Amino acid sequence: MRKNRPVLVSMDIPALELSNTSIQSYPSQQWKNKFVGSASFSKEIGCNFGCISLSENLDEKAFKGFNPTTTQLLKHPLAMVALVPREAALFAAGAIAGAAAKSVTAPLDRIKLLMQTHGLRAGQEAAKKGIGFIEAFALIGKEEGIKGYWKGNLPQVIRIIPYSAVQLFAYETYKKLFQGKDGELSVIGRLAAGACAGMTSTFVTYPLDVLRLRLAVDPGYKTMSEVALNMLKEEGFASFYNGLGPSLIGIAPYIAVNFCVFDLVKKALPEKYQKRTEATLATGLISATIATLLCYPLDTVRRQMQMKGTPYMTIFDAFPGIVARDGIVGLYRGFVPNALKTLPNSSIRLTTFDTVKRLLARSEEEFQKIMEENRRQKAE
Repeated sequence: MRKNRPVLVSMDIPALELSNTSIQSYPSQQWKNKFVGSASFSKEIGCNFGCISLSENLDEKAFKGFNPTTTQLLKHPLAMVALVPREAALFAAGAIAGAAAKSVTAPLDRIKLLMQTHGLRAGQEAAKKGIGFIEAFALIGKEEGIKGYWKGNLPQVIRIIPYSAVQLFAYETYKKLFQGKDGELSVIGRLAAGACAGMTSTFVTYPLDVLRLRLAVDPGYKTMSEVALNMLKEEGFASFYNGLGPSLIGIAPYIAVNFCVFDLVKKALPEKYQKRTEATLATGLISATIATLLCYPLDTVRRQMQMKGTPYMTIFDAFPGIVARDGIVGLYRGFVPNALKTLPNSSIRLTTFDTVKRLLARSEEEFQKIMEENRRQKAE
C-alpha cells in the first residue's frame, strides 16, 4: 500500500460507551455544545461517538494484517502495481514514454538537425540555397543507409530518461512553490512553474544534448565517448554548454506555453470529453504546435551555437547572423520535420501516461478490494 495515500477503513464498534475521562477533561457544557449540540439532544438519541487519532505510520501497524498475502498477489497480479510508489511509477512511465517517442521520431529529428545546421556546415555560398526536407532525407539514405536515420539517437534516449524525470519532479516542486495561499495555482504561477521546470531539466541534461548534436551532424564521429573526449581535448569543458543561454531562454517559454495552453484548452472542453484519450492527444498536439511556432527560432540559434567552429558567441550575434545569411526563413529551417514529429511524439507520450494512470487506478482498486476482503474475514 502506498504510504502517501491515506485509506479510511470503517468498523463497527459494539457497545461503544462515552469516556467520562474525556468529558471531565473538557468543560461539560462547552463539550456538549461543540460536539453534541445540546444535552437534551444527547439524551434523546443517546449520541455517543468515538474519535481515533491517526499517527503517520498507523497504516503499517493497525492495518498490517489486512495487507494482501503473496498468494493473493499472485492470484491478482494487477494489485502488485499498487505496491510501487506512485511517483516512481510515473517517473518510469515518463522515461519509457520519452524514450519510445524519441526513437520512433528519430529520423525526422535527424533531418531537422541537418536542415538547421546545413548553412553553417556548407559554407557561405552554399548556405544561401539551404537544404530541403526531401533533399536531406535522400542525402542521409544515400551516404549512411538506414542506420543513418537513427544516428545520434542513443545519447538522445539516454538524455530523455533523466530529462523527463527531472522535469516532472521539478514541475511538481515548483507548482507547490508558486501556488497561492489558498492552494490554487494561477495562470501566472503555472507559467512560472513550467518555465523553471524546463530550465532545470535543460541545465542538468544539456551536455548530452550537445553530444547528440555533434554525433548526428559530424560524419567523423562514431561513438558518443569519442565525441566527448575530443571536445574535452580540443575545446575544453565549457564546450559542453555552448548555446546554453538560448536553450534556457527557448525552453522556458516553450514549456510554460505548452503547459498553460494544454490546461486552458482541456478546461474549455465539455466535461465528458476531458478524460477521453483522443481529447488529450488533440489538446497536447495543439499546445505543442503553438509553443513550437513561438519558440522554434531560438532552437535554431541554439543548434548553430552548439556547432564546432561556430562564429556565434551570443544570441545577439546569432540572430542577425542567421537572418543576414539565410533570411527570416533561416530561423525556421527544419520546422516541417519538427512539426511532423510532434504528432507521433505527443501521441506516444500522452497515450503512455494515460494508460499508466488508468493502470495505477485499477491496481489501487484491486488492492483495496483484497484489503476489504481480508478485513471482513478477520471481523467474522
